[in-house]
Amino acid sequence: MNAPRAGILLALGTALISGVSVFLNGFAVRQFPDPATYTTLKNAVAAAILVAAFLAVSGVPRGLGRRRWLGLAALGVIGGSVPFLLFFTGLSQASAPAAAVIHKTLFIWVALLAIVLLRERIGAWQVGALVVLLAAQLMVQPPTGVSLGGGEALIALATGLWAVETIVAKRLLRSVPTLVAGSGRMAFGLVVLVGYLAVTGRLALVAELGIVQWVWVLGTGALLAVYVGTWYAALQRAPAVTVAAVLTLGAPVTAGLQLIASGSLPAAGSIAGYLMIVLAGGALAAGLLWGRDHEPRTAAAG
Repeated sequence: MNAPRAGILLALGTALISGVSVFLNGFAVRQFPDPATYTTLKNAVAAAILVAAFLAVSGVPRGLGRRRWLGLAALGVIGGSVPFLLFFTGLSQASAPAAAVIHKTLFIWVALLAIVLLRERIGAWQVGALVVLLAAQLMVQPPTGVSLGGGEALIALATGLWAVETIVAKRLLRSVPTLVAGSGRMAFGLVVLVGYLAVTGRLALVAELGIVQWVWVLGTGALLAVYVGTWYAALQRAPAVTVAAVLTLGAPVTAGLQLIASGSLPAAGSIAGYLMIVLAGGALAAGLLWGRDHEPRTAAAG
């Protein structure tokens, strides 16, 4: 199996993990007095798992060089820490619909940055699929009641940072193993998150957690470790545009789990939106899995 096909299969697995994680995180975060504390502990578990996995497979990393270490630190800052803090702070100030609409545009920003910075080329049918995906996301979460303010600006900034992280990771993964990149993202990000808890006086909250809260931390942290590992492995093998679009398939997975848990159907418009996500995201995945051109297309240098 060639690299792009393997990357798309990994992206499909990542979307499934993402859908389950979003569903479980919705329950888990309510068990904690502060979202930042929960995020920090969850990320700590993921960092520990990824670092342990890398050390078991390859040992202590050597010969990375200053630029690669800086790249790993950048992943930790722009992907594994600051966006989470911005997003949760913005969410406390903005409306939930606004947060959802802004965050759901992530794959569009990844596509634009990948075309400009990574020089990935996409065909007309791929552009059409991306447009359908955007329309579907807006059907699932209509932009009613969305206003622009300080909270919305923080959420938009967080979304932009996650898009930039995707591009930085794609470049770095050309010369850095997946487990190293994932470990760096989570470990360097953890330093920032722990520093934030210390500065804001929230470290003491950790000592007050009960057994149920620690179970949630361990479970969701393990899922996060698998998510980061498969996501970065997908990025290493397939175009960033396609990987980001395929990850939107996590939304129908979450919706399905919510349907099972609640027993109530979402609105008709949302159902139509989820079906469109499956069709458009599936079409983009199928284009690399069974299309003639399996290699990521990039513009010629010069």
